[in-house]
Amino acid sequence: MAGQIPQRFIDDLLARVDVVEVVGERVQLKKAGRNHSGLCPFHQEKTPSFTVSADKQFYHCFGCGAHGNALRFLMEYDQLRFPEAVEQLAARLGLEVPREGADDPRAQARERKRREGVNLLELSASYFRERLKMPEGRGAREYLERRGLSAEVQQAFGIGYAPDAWESLKRHLGERGIAESVQVEYGLLVQREESGRTYDRFRDRVMFPIRDVRGRTIAFGGRVLGDAKPKYLNSPETPVFHKGRELYGLYEARQANPRLERLLIVEGYMDVVALAQFGIRNAVATLGTSTSEEHLARLFRMVSEVVFCFDGDRAGRQAASRALETVLPLMIDGRQARFLFLPEGEDPDTLVRREGQAAFEDRITCASPLSEFLFDQAATGRDLARIEERERYASQVLAAIARLPEGVLKSLLLGELSRRTGVDQSRFEALMARDVAATPEAAGASAAPPLSDRAAGENHPLGAERTPLGLVGRILQLLVHEPALVERLPVEDDWYPEGDPDSGLCREVEALLRAGRYRSAQVLLAHFHGSESGQRLAALAQREMLIPREARAAEIDGLVEHLRRHRRRRSPQEEYAALLARERSGERLPREARLRLMELLMELKG
Repeated sequence: MAGQIPQRFIDDLLARVDVVEVVGERVQLKKAGRNHSGLCPFHQEKTPSFTVSADKQFYHCFGCGAHGNALRFLMEYDQLRFPEAVEQLAARLGLEVPREGADDPRAQARERKRREGVNLLELSASYFRERLKMPEGRGAREYLERRGLSAEVQQAFGIGYAPDAWESLKRHLGERGIAESVQVEYGLLVQREESGRTYDRFRDRVMFPIRDVRGRTIAFGGRVLGDAKPKYLNSPETPVFHKGRELYGLYEARQANPRLERLLIVEGYMDVVALAQFGIRNAVATLGTSTSEEHLARLFRMVSEVVFCFDGDRAGRQAASRALETVLPLMIDGRQARFLFLPEGEDPDTLVRREGQAAFEDRITCASPLSEFLFDQAATGRDLARIEERERYASQVLAAIARLPEGVLKSLLLGELSRRTGVDQSRFEALMARDVAATPEAAGASAAPPLSDRAAGENHPLGAERTPLGLVGRILQLLVHEPALVERLPVEDDWYPEGDPDSGLCREVEALLRAGRYRSAQVLLAHFHGSESGQRLAALAQREMLIPREARAAEIDGLVEHLRRHRRRRSPQEEYAALLARERSGERLPREARLRLMELLMELKG
């Protein structure tokens, strides 16, 4: 990046851009009085709780708490970094984004290199599309026609053709002043080690541009027309392309339906394109790698359900097992993962052509839920009438359940395992706790010492942080384990101690729970994921709570009352200084706190 973007430019940009238009291009909005409303794009809901204000140029979701301006929306919805979001908004107005320190020669060089890389790939994509229309692209056109791909689908996916020549693209880009070294860096040319000579990486191939979420070309996939090897060829890793992060067809799927609820993961780009030809526009493909946790985390930010599609042979089953291991830690409540196995010898491309759209969509609808696949996989090849085989079966399922986040799904799977094996659920829970204690992180740990105050009366789990909790920390822990307890907190926030390091986070969690009425700790943790607050809440979630569930409401009542009594013992000067500091920090004080501030001011003046 060539310097920082001036704040005055950002302010001017936000003043000129209409947040309703930006959001409305991605979310279906309806006029609701002076505002606009619609279904929130950041969590799954059936009743609209998402509001966009033209007056305030602000959006807010009363369900999950998401809020911000047009820049924040683009960053969250399109998964853009801040500079990219600014550039996208500026492009709407035809503005060039200025950079402070842009006169620095080194900064100018970096900026030129970045733009050169982006322009290079777009120029190459355009070149391949042009070659497809030329006489030299006749073989590619005939191949696409045999595959039944319409002109509309070819255009939607930007399909092109790389000529059967060693230096065709190299000359084309060279004539436009793009150095060979840059073409090598971005994977378009191959350089021989012995001679240093370069030549086109893609030759005589149907070309599929790989796009990021903004629709920019970041790499290519090529399918050979003849019998050359490899049959499929992808771009190598480059400064803008990382195979373990990108998914082919994701941009096109979102273009076809901005309100996606389900995504189908297949193996290759021809599968994605063939399904699109038959009206199935929600398929994506990995790019020569297994589905990664980063892939899935990205998809679950957009949809609540992911369906893995595999061949029905042994290799497909092994790939499904790897996918199961990857997806388990991400299965917070509200998410679904299912597994679709195709008949042996078939792939999505061939099967959808033979069966048609309706039959293939029926297969997707009937795909095995994660729970069913988990139990079936563990039972495969085992005689469950034998005790030893049942033990191995239960151990395999239990190991998978242990990888799940805490939540309803984990509890239900433990209950189902108990039902299928006849072993009491509490016994399985004890076994999982024992396995946690045996991890390297927990090695050498001993039982936590008893804590002096009521708020710290717990046994710290092995591997979790062992420092005693403060009073607010204890309340925060109770909320993390049981979000419904927020209803026990008084609406007035006069009980929060100003010096407690957990007070700010507890206020934020309380506001979020009151707005969204979450009943899942995992959804709460997901909201803060990736931040310091998220790490703090995750640590509290890992602490075991030995206090019975039925006693937790009384516990939180007692903690709040204790803090209130302590606050009442403060001097008027201390209370006034604390409230004034909160107001000056930009916090919007509740009505009761503002009245109390005025009372203290009059009292101290008098």
